[in-house]
Amino acid sequence: MNEWIESITGWLLDATQLSGFGILAITLPLALIQGTFGVFPFATIVMLHISTLGVAQGLLASWFAGSVAGMIVYWLCKTTFTEWFSKKWMYKLEKYEKWQRSLERYGVWAVIFLRTIPIMPNNLISFMAAISKLKTTSYTWSNAVGNLSSIWLFGILSASIVFPDMDLRKLIFPYVLFLILLLSLFVIRQRLMKHREHRKSTV
Repeated sequence: MNEWIESITGWLLDATQLSGFGILAITLPLALIQGTFGVFPFATIVMLHISTLGVAQGLLASWFAGSVAGMIVYWLCKTTFTEWFSKKWMYKLEKYEKWQRSLERYGVWAVIFLRTIPIMPNNLISFMAAISKLKTTSYTWSNAVGNLSSIWLFGILSASIVFPDMDLRKLIFPYVLFLILLLSLFVIRQRLMKHREHRKSTV
């Protein structure tokens, strides 16, 4: 599947003579297909962007495409095709029931975690968020942050293949700092919530 997508994309780029960020005219629809049906891994799109645009611009294009696709699928699940998504994927959520509960409990942090770690398909994450109590504004920024984390990780793995001589420490060190920042914010958030719950229980 990945080789087929790469060959089709390469043919389209040659036929349309797209260059630079113009590749998004091809990869953004692919990201939407991936985010809806999950028929191929998103890492394929990251590889295409990096090999065409370079590491920095490739990651930026991948983050944009992934974030936009995540928002569109979320909106479709929440409004237009709720019944269709339910019939197609509701049975799959039984496998991820504990993560659905985590999403209800931790909200945006669960979305960020699930986007970062490939535990479940992107389409199910969007669907779970759509049927949860998570607000659209909260999902919007958690989707953006989660995709940034996920694509950054994919970029580190992809760059080692596309550019084997690249010094990956330039990607790995900032990514580790980014994860430490996220973890710190999560711990602070949890402590604040426990403090508030304790105050309420003592009033």
